[in-house]
Amino acid sequence: MEQYELIWEYQQVDMELEQYEKEMRNNTNRKELIKYRDFLLEQQGALKKIETEVDIMGDRLEALVDEVGRLNKTVNDYRTQLTSNPPDSQEKAKELITTVEKLVSKIGRYETEIAKLRKDSEARDRQQREVRVRAAKARAEFDRIKAIYDEEYKEASKHLEVLKNRVASKAIGINKELLDKYTVIKRHSSPPITKIREGRCGGCNMQLPAADMNSIRTGSPYVECENCGRIILVK
Repeated sequence: MEQYELIWEYQQVDMELEQYEKEMRNNTNRKELIKYRDFLLEQQGALKKIETEVDIMGDRLEALVDEVGRLNKTVNDYRTQLTSNPPDSQEKAKELITTVEKLVSKIGRYETEIAKLRKDSEARDRQQREVRVRAAKARAEFDRIKAIYDEEYKEASKHLEVLKNRVASKAIGINKELLDKYTVIKRHSSPPITKIREGRCGGCNMQLPAADMNSIRTGSPYVECENCGRIILVK
């Protein structure tokens, strides 16, 4: 059997293998698994982000509470001083009162921020619970579908192995250079081998140049398409 006939038969089985692999990739349950996997990864990312935000808010809240406690103590000390050991002049008394008022104002701002942080922290807690519930439901569905898909894949893999063995057996006897050429063409044009149809490439449908047509008339069993690079069989 001629080389071009061998490579044509090889392509038939190789294309069958390629189609079957495509069907396996397009399996509905496989696509659903990928969808749920991506969703679970997204929820994990959301949880991590929330946990980071909660940690930051917790550190800030702790620092503010400590600072408010320290400022309140300072204010009380100043107030005690005003009553137990009043300043010896009206000017000094005003300065002390102004200082206390500024401290009280700062305490008010900090307490407002503390209240907001606590509210935001509660909101993050709710978000965490919601994310965990969604993730748990998605995980359960993922596990259910995976059990079905694993069985499908096990059966499909058996047929896949049969096809791969057939492809390997069809490669026997084909010149390595021709087989390598087939592989290179397949990377950009599939199928890599076609037939001539009314003077045109059966792959890209481009009209063959006169030089190729002359080669065919003189008995060449195949030519190569200048447009798509496919091997064009004449017979």
